[in-house]
Amino acid sequence: MIPSTGWLRLGHACPEIRSDKSGHPGYAYVAVPNMPPRGLCAGKNALRYVRYFTVIRRLEVALLGESSRVYGRNALQGIAAYAKAHGPWLIHHHGQILGNTVPPWLRKWKGDGIIARIESRRLYGKLQRLDVPIVDVRCRYDFEGVPAIGGDNLAVGRMATEHLLEREFQHYAYCGFAGVNYSEMRRRHFSECLAERGFSLKTWEDSAAHGEAATPTIEMQGLKHDAGMRSWVKSLPKPVGIFASNDVRAQQVLNACGFCGIAVPDEVAVLGVDNDEVICDLCCPPLSSIELNTRKIGYEAAALLDRLMHGATRPDANLYIPPIGVVARDSTDAVAIPNGATASAVPFIRQCAVRGITVADVLEHAGCSRSTLERRFVKYLGRTPGEEILRVQLQRVKHLLVSTDYPLARIAQLAGFNYVGHMCNLFKRKMNQTAGQYRREMKAKAGS
Repeated sequence: MIPSTGWLRLGHACPEIRSDKSGHPGYAYVAVPNMPPRGLCAGKNALRYVRYFTVIRRLEVALLGESSRVYGRNALQGIAAYAKAHGPWLIHHHGQILGNTVPPWLRKWKGDGIIARIESRRLYGKLQRLDVPIVDVRCRYDFEGVPAIGGDNLAVGRMATEHLLEREFQHYAYCGFAGVNYSEMRRRHFSECLAERGFSLKTWEDSAAHGEAATPTIEMQGLKHDAGMRSWVKSLPKPVGIFASNDVRAQQVLNACGFCGIAVPDEVAVLGVDNDEVICDLCCPPLSSIELNTRKIGYEAAALLDRLMHGATRPDANLYIPPIGVVARDSTDAVAIPNGATASAVPFIRQCAVRGITVADVLEHAGCSRSTLERRFVKYLGRTPGEEILRVQLQRVKHLLVSTDYPLARIAQLAGFNYVGHMCNLFKRKMNQTAGQYRREMKAKAGS
């Protein structure tokens, strides 16, 4: 225990009053002039004592990581939650894009600890020279003396396998980034989990040598390989479930499917990672994604740094946090339907519902009776053809509300509704909020 107050005998009669860091991180001794109690000393000796007490000294922590993406934002929220509960901390945040740079102010910074997404060995070397405890929340490399906390990619691969196997596909594929550690780990674990169930995996990764390139740079380079991705997607046996390394890659896959006229999710189902709601809702159709527990990653990183700043030794192993779960959206809303009227009716609805088709149009396309088609839809999809038409139309409405500033009348037209009032009534009944409220809420999230 650190004493909160007491008497300090000084070596000279007129001490300089100042605050000094004690040997205990987070505390400082502050001396103030005061007369000692009667009996402790008398006369001139009284000047040789000052009253001292301890006050909490705020630890100074630097945070290096982007806040432009959901991973970084949620991790920062977890760090903030820990600091509020166990601080107080003085936090210096550099909201950089993931990369190799150190902010100029950090070079002469005299703080107590750092939490960083370390993208390169070069950045690691610069941080090491500061001689303070560091916790890495990127897990790209295994740096000596720097513990790391990140997502559990084995659990991610297992979760992707279970989600796509539930759709009863017979073919599976993976799309990632070559030479990127999280992408390669997710591919390996996904492949191993599928192999345990007797399935093989087809893989596509661009062949560029990325080296020490930062993650956003690698993703931008991936955009240059759209032609190769399109050829790969067209060559896959169908129907197929594709697991992508993250939401950015999954969006590229969906765009390739749209360019090639491949029906999603009936021919190709796509699953991403990160559950970045802005990216997922901008995809067409909206993207299913595995949600990582990045808030807990941030919280545990802050807890570990706190222990290190107070003298604890580095843990023997890194900590990997399991994901929260799959947030299912339209891109994997598929089941393997046997060939026949129902198998042809489902992609017809999903491609043509926004043109204002009716159940009669579906029956004409499928070539069977209404009772037969409804019975098969309920069996395989859990809803009638009419309900499926409305579901696809409303998904289109949601997409347009988020991605455009079109007035509601224009959105109704593009989603296949004859009357804007009918669209608004249906939207409010299904979503428990008006179209305007939904638009404001989603755009507020996108701007946060």
